Amino acid sequence: MARAAPRLTHLFGLLRARPIRPAASARFARCASSTREEHFLDVNGRKLYVLTAGDLKSSPGLPVICLPGAMGTAETDFAPQLDGLSQRHGVIAFDPRGYGKSRPPNRRYPADFYHLDASDAAAIMDSLGIASYNVIGWSDGAISATILAAKRPEAVKKLAVFGIQGSITKEDVDAYEGLRDVEKAWSKRMLETHRPVYGDDLQPMWSSFCDAMKMMYDAGGDICQKEAKQVKCPTFILHGAKDPLVPSHHPEWFHQAIAGSKLHIFPEGKHNIHQKFADEFNKLLLEFFAE
Repeated sequence: MARAAPRLTHLFGLLRARPIRPAASARFARCASSTREEHFLDVNGRKLYVLTAGDLKSSPGLPVICLPGAMGTAETDFAPQLDGLSQRHGVIAFDPRGYGKSRPPNRRYPADFYHLDASDAAAIMDSLGIASYNVIGWSDGAISATILAAKRPEAVKKLAVFGIQGSITKEDVDAYEGLRDVEKAWSKRMLETHRPVYGDDLQPMWSSFCDAMKMMYDAGGDICQKEAKQVKCPTFILHGAKDPLVPSHHPEWFHQAIAGSKLHIFPEGKHNIHQKFADEFNKLLLEFFAE
């Protein structure tokens, strides 16, 4: 699901790395062929959990970093991409500060939290010694991915975003209010994904996120439109036509704002097109990165 002054501070490098096996779910077993490694990196004063798959240094394509959505983690949000893209690209995903294994402390939502996530993603790649890379962002992660592409044009070579919006409207605020009560409003699948990660912290963290969306709306609503107009790299925007969280006018705005961008619609897609249609989604991204 998910949803601001950049700051890159000194990195202290890799604290720990050990191999782990990809998730053994039947759904992704057919493409889970590369060993993953997990790392804890000291980044911008926080210890962040990072998953990598594939060869970061000598794969045919540039490395790819994946930015999760709200409440998301590397594993819950990007298992299909860690497995499905890593035959041609080194793939990096991480738990943003305050999410998943990048705790404690739990997530906070200051006015610049999207910019902080973008800064953290750039710092992770710097820490791994990767100077040029492609970026994938989902929902909140798509917002931070756009900011990253705008702020680090020398590093970000291609950008792929989905479930993205550049502003918060009254319609968006109302949608989040409708989802505020996780027990009553969230689907069983959403609860089964996030409850094991956050336990009793899930409701207060999600309520804080909903409050942050209202705060951004009251401040004028722009969350990354200014940065989107600064993006110069090739950009691929993907969207589910039946997305209940992000109306189609949001990706259409990005398509108009970013010169030369591509837009692909999944007619039956909702918010999680990269999971529901993983094979098609990964194929489209592999083709885009190879262009």
